[in-house]
Amino acid sequence: MRAVPVRDLLDTRARGTVQFEVKNDGWRCLAFVRGSRIYLQSRQLRDLTHLYPDVVANLDAALLPDVVLDGEIVIWDPDAGRTCFPALQRRVTAGRDIQAEAHARPASYVVFDLLEFDGHELLDRPLIERRLLLEELLAGNPPGLALCPATRDPDEARDWFDTYHAAGCEGLVIKDLTSTYGAALPGWWKWKRRTVTKALVGGVLGTLANPVVLLLGRYTDRQVLHYVGRTVPLSAGQRAEIAGVLTAATDHPWRNPLPAAWTGRFDKREPQGYLPVEPVQVVDISVDEAWESGRWRHPVRFERLRGDLTAADVPASLRIHSVLPRRS
Repeated sequence: MRAVPVRDLLDTRARGTVQFEVKNDGWRCLAFVRGSRIYLQSRQLRDLTHLYPDVVANLDAALLPDVVLDGEIVIWDPDAGRTCFPALQRRVTAGRDIQAEAHARPASYVVFDLLEFDGHELLDRPLIERRLLLEELLAGNPPGLALCPATRDPDEARDWFDTYHAAGCEGLVIKDLTSTYGAALPGWWKWKRRTVTKALVGGVLGTLANPVVLLLGRYTDRQVLHYVGRTVPLSAGQRAEIAGVLTAATDHPWRNPLPAAWTGRFDKREPQGYLPVEPVQVVDISVDEAWESGRWRHPVRFERLRGDLTAADVPASLRIHSVLPRRS
């Protein structure tokens, strides 16, 4: 079941009381527990069991009845004081070193839903019933198997939203307590923390007359143009606004095509060809909290051109601070 994006905490069409949960920056995962047989499955139906032996061990140690759980796998970085998404990805390439990787950077499974209990399917039961069963199930759970924090208090939820992002949380998930799992009508919504900041346009997908996607950069302290992300596809109005403003570059510091790892498109592993442009145009962009290796992992939103600014006005670091007023 997926959550529908909203722009505010109370911007939902819930039929009843809602519950607010922390949205972790991790890998969504279903856990199928059948005694000592445990299977982990991604949202794309991929087998994750061999990648997370530590999660399997925690589930096994919990001595659970036959259950199906829904949650997210996260890895905590004690040095950074936040979750570490690249550590999750390192499991994919660890190979024979998977046990050493799990020992060095152990993963936790944060559970937020219970889909089956002791052979009984719960998909048609309201969330409030599934949550109560889940709380009882995970009472006294071992370290590494956590119940996702939840509250029905909007003020407490806003406090979480303003506080927990420093630990890598992306925002909140708002859930209708009367909703069933996989219902036709939306019952889950997500409110992600977003920040407006600045970047330089370093390339485009499309043409100068019809730019479809902007490729963005920032200069480092050593004046090297670092690729930091890409926008979502531009609307017709945004394309018209940008057309004619950009200039093709004759000499450019980025590789062409861009390495697949740079673009963050895990569903497309081919390098990304693009049209290089002179990196002089500043734009305002809206970004979320998910970043790694100096790049935003999710596509950002183009907000506006900033012809009044130069490259000197663009931050060099990705550890940006919000320019939006704090909610009262």
